[in-house]
Amino acid sequence: MGIVYSELACQAAYDGDVRKLHCLLKSDPAQLNVKEAHTGDTPLIAACRHGHLNVVKYLLDNKANTQLTNKKQRTCLHYVSRRTFSLLDYLMIAILMPILLLGYFILLQKQRQNVALMETVLSTNISIDAVDYKGNTALHYTCQNKSHCLVPLLLKRNARTNIKNDDGETPLDIATRLKFNKIINMLRKTS
Repeated sequence: MGIVYSELACQAAYDGDVRKLHCLLKSDPAQLNVKEAHTGDTPLIAACRHGHLNVVKYLLDNKANTQLTNKKQRTCLHYVSRRTFSLLDYLMIAILMPILLLGYFILLQKQRQNVALMETVLSTNISIDAVDYKGNTALHYTCQNKSHCLVPLLLKRNARTNIKNDDGETPLDIATRLKFNKIINMLRKTS
């Protein structure tokens, strides 16, 4: 079950419906950065929340504002960095793993999609060190989710590693607490 938005542009972006989004923006260009009343999500945040790369590219090509935040003070970058595998993804991977390693290929494809989504968002003027209502940056979330493919992308864009969240933890503290050694080494090299 997904999210239901009151704003049609947000719903179309969340659903990955570029055609419907195009029609909505053609009839009312102000829908590009419209904020949904309940969550404060914009179409770009909604697309990033669900991981629709084609919609994100379409919105960015139309100059969607990457600096806008929702009611949780999260930007689209926060949602890209929070993306993890769903329960359905894990089930498919586990079931298909013994069958010619199909599960492994699904895992790799999902990781590639997340990297492409992150690279697309990072190619804009997004504020890399924006903090949400918990004081977390995108780097905090990638460390928390053990996204070892995404951490280097943020570090390459000079994401600050010394920002403490409301719990007093830096991204390195999170990686250390969770014993993600590969991420710990990446963070230590840049500090």
